[in-house]
Amino acid sequence: YILQLHSNSDKGDGSVKYILTGEGAGTIFIIDDTTGDIHSTKSLDREQKTHYVLHAQAIDRRTNKPLEPESEFIIKVQDINDNAPKFTDGPYIVTVPEMSEMGTSVLQVTATDADDPTYGNSARVVYSILQGQPYFSVDPKTGVIRTALHNMDREAREHYSVVIQAKDMAGQVGGLSGSTTVNITLTDVNDNPPRFPQKHYQLYVPESAQVGSAVGKIKANDADTGSNADMKYTIINGDGSGVFSISTDKETREGILSLKKPLNYEKKKSYTLNIEGANTHLDFRFSHLGPFKDVTMLKIIVGDVDEPPLFTMPSYVMEVYENAKIGTAVGTVTAQDPDTDNNLVRYFIDHKTEEDRYFTIDASTGTIKTAKIFDREETPWYNITVAASEIDNPELVSHVPVGVRILDVNDNPPELAGDDDVVICENAKSGQVVQTITATDKDNSANGARFHFSLDEGFSLNPNFTLRDNEDNTASILTKRRRYSRTSQDIYYLPVLISDGGVPPLSSSSTLTIRVCACERDGRVRTCHAEAFLSSAGLSTGALIAILLCVVILLAIVVLFVTLRRSKKEPLIISEEDVRENVVTYDDEGGGEEDTEAFDITALRNPSAAEELKYRRDVRPELKPAPRHHPTSSLDSIDVQEFIKQRLAEADLDPSVPPYDSLQTYAYEGHRSEAGSISSLDSATTHSDEDYNYLGDWGPEFKKLAELYGEIESERTT
Repeated sequence: YILQLHSNSDKGDGSVKYILTGEGAGTIFIIDDTTGDIHSTKSLDREQKTHYVLHAQAIDRRTNKPLEPESEFIIKVQDINDNAPKFTDGPYIVTVPEMSEMGTSVLQVTATDADDPTYGNSARVVYSILQGQPYFSVDPKTGVIRTALHNMDREAREHYSVVIQAKDMAGQVGGLSGSTTVNITLTDVNDNPPRFPQKHYQLYVPESAQVGSAVGKIKANDADTGSNADMKYTIINGDGSGVFSISTDKETREGILSLKKPLNYEKKKSYTLNIEGANTHLDFRFSHLGPFKDVTMLKIIVGDVDEPPLFTMPSYVMEVYENAKIGTAVGTVTAQDPDTDNNLVRYFIDHKTEEDRYFTIDASTGTIKTAKIFDREETPWYNITVAASEIDNPELVSHVPVGVRILDVNDNPPELAGDDDVVICENAKSGQVVQTITATDKDNSANGARFHFSLDEGFSLNPNFTLRDNEDNTASILTKRRRYSRTSQDIYYLPVLISDGGVPPLSSSSTLTIRVCACERDGRVRTCHAEAFLSSAGLSTGALIAILLCVVILLAIVVLFVTLRRSKKEPLIISEEDVRENVVTYDDEGGGEEDTEAFDITALRNPSAAEELKYRRDVRPELKPAPRHHPTSSLDSIDVQEFIKQRLAEADLDPSVPPYDSLQTYAYEGHRSEAGSISSLDSATTHSDEDYNYLGDWGPEFKKLAELYGEIESERTT
């Protein structure tokens, strides 16, 4: 039951009917239309709807007319504590540094209550901690979680699970509650110094260990993690600090001990090292917990190993003269067994390279001897490798490089350097330097640095040339007379003797070829003998062959072209089967005015010169017509049109021409032109009266032309 509606018009006789409309009318709220009592049909939830607006009206049951105006009323839903507080963001994960001060804020949690905060204490929430004491605490009003202990150590405990409760009704009895979990992790700080597990260590290292190799590891423990546990290892003192070195492995945080110098058991059997491990990232807030480093002592025991023989020198350099006899001693290498047993040593050469085959070695003494004859000018240096092993243990072998320098012997005479072909001008003066010559010697400077030049004894009194030693390893060729004639003698040979300053001195003779050439006034060579000319022009034998080959190829192309052109020439008379009208083309050049075999061109050009009809002399006609005579008087008066008609009639009646149309060209201009004919066709029968004597007055340039026309005039007169 909620309420009752009543109208003043209601007499209690049931004549008034009550009607309810609005939110929830008929579904949530129902009304008794006779008494006006209103009831709810289901439970109401304030968190879903806080109030309902309804309209009520009283009407006459008989007439259905309203007895009063419609009235509005509101039904408000009163709140009760039916919703517990909730943590919408839980569960929580949070971190806090270890060793934090007590009361350090960790996290603030918030719970919400759906009840009406304005009515009673249904939505008044109070926070409390159910799990996590005594390490953490929570503010009951704000929900702020704080540390509750001093110096919480991550190394002792790292993870904590704290349960926080929120209760409404201000925490009173009967209030509803909700809870959430907060997972708290302590983060690391550098509050723990490194410590070596032991104060003394011992390490065994064989003396055969290679320099630069790792021989051992050592590690200091640090309870911290990450960069707080990074450390660096150093050797602070000890007699082995110069023999060993230590480095830090950043991944494993171990100290790697390496060998800096080779070990020798026979010289030193043990070493002592003091090794320090220190943190690289310090937190000065915790410096009172230090020092953040630790020191330990490491004793290294050197193990004895059977070692290969050791040479007294890391490398050897020896010398031997070239041309030395086979078996000549070059030098001696020495090796000893470094072990205490001091076993005997055997020497040998592997002969793996060609250079090793030039030498042999005494297996017992290590003396190296020559096995072949040397030539310093061919190979001045040899590099070989000598090996030594113990007789009792041949597998232990050591090697040493040996360099052998070949010393020079004066065994090569000096030679003339450069070209031995010299050019001299015909107009050379006496005492003129023709050429400066030099010499070369394959021997080194000790056996050939100073050269002496002279003429061969048999040609020392040469009347044409002489030689002057410049005493600077050069010599000059000088002329002894003036002017040389190329026509009388174009080549001179001059033998030159060259000796060196070696012990013993060697000499050689070379012949200079001196060519006489015609030169310009400034000394440039104009022409020489054919061979000298080609040489000065820079044409070698290969260039001449190439030029001749090009000329032969061009001649072959020309001959081939002419042959092909002749083979493709068409016949003068086309086949009889071809009866079409054609223009006959004669691809045959005539012989000019002297050609009288084919036809007389004069008859075509000058009708007055043709006394009678002339036929071709190179073709015999089958039927010879009767000759026709034309009076000279008619030819003199004939015009061009009549002339062409006559020639057309003659061509039609001529049985010697081809039996179809042909094209004939007449260059006849007509008769009795005032200008006269400029053609040279009539010059065969007429002579010019021109006088060419005036050509002699034109000067010496036209002398030949005047003589030519003078001879023509004399022939005409004769």
